[in-house]
Amino acid sequence: MNRRHCLAALLGAGAFLPAIPAFAQSVRKAWPSRKPTPPLELPALDGAPWRLAGERGHPLLLNFWASWCEPCQAEMPSLERLALAQREAGLRVLAVNYREGEAAVKRFLAKMPLQLPVVRDADGAAARAFDIHIFPSTVGIDRQGRVRFIITGEFDWGGEAGMEAIRPLL
Repeated sequence: MNRRHCLAALLGAGAFLPAIPAFAQSVRKAWPSRKPTPPLELPALDGAPWRLAGERGHPLLLNFWASWCEPCQAEMPSLERLALAQREAGLRVLAVNYREGEAAVKRFLAKMPLQLPVVRDADGAAARAFDIHIFPSTVGIDRQGRVRFIITGEFDWGGEAGMEAIRPLL
């Protein structure tokens, strides 16, 4: 499935595919200021629990992805480069796999190794908590643990666009 088809299928707009412009790859929306950050506890691939509360004090990007999602695969290298480039600033980037079994995630990672930590949203509850329905989607959380934005769709985290996106978190 190519990127336009994946996005269209996820939007339920397959019949309107020609109306989706090729440049419409990502949409940024602000998190409602009065809406609290959902608490999260997800298992890492090694079985250890990961807790969102443990990230307080660090800017954080939660990238929701799936192995079948081509835009997710295309976005991952720029996320890894951003994580590496902003490590000194304290930025953490976490890859949150959406509703796939551990074996499927490990098969994917064998083909496309990630340096990012990976956790599993096995039942989709974390995605629901952030109202995520399109993949990839990236949640930006500031040092105080407050969600600042969600970027839906493939985004190039390299260069000035990526820095502009994370600046409010740093």
